[in-house]
Amino acid sequence: QVRLVESGGGLVQAGGSLRLSCTASGIIFSFDAVGWYRQGPGKQRELVARVTSTDRINYADSVKGRFTISRDNAKNLAYLQMNSLKPEDTAVYSCNAERVKYNFFSEFQDYWGQGTQVTVSS
Repeated sequence: QVRLVESGGGLVQAGGSLRLSCTASGIIFSFDAVGWYRQGPGKQRELVARVTSTDRINYADSVKGRFTISRDNAKNLAYLQMNSLKPEDTAVYSCNAERVKYNFFSEFQDYWGQGTQVTVSS
């Protein structure tokens, strides 16, 4: 069984920076992609950034040039470096691992973390 845990959230002033980490417990043999998603107050969950196992990356237009996603093949699956934060970035940020296998013979499965709160004050 795989469990994802996000960390690094908190309260920061506008213009500040935070670095989020997505850590996996349990054995991961392979995965296709890791994505960071967020859900702000009264909003639907949206994709923030996603990186594939072949390092293809895409970002939401609202974070391009400010956020950077990176992948780690060790326990820390992925990071999200967030710079020049704005109040509209306030949300719960969650990571998602796509098509995870814990060994060669296991089935593919997606996993979600519980999320970490990011609050940006003006």
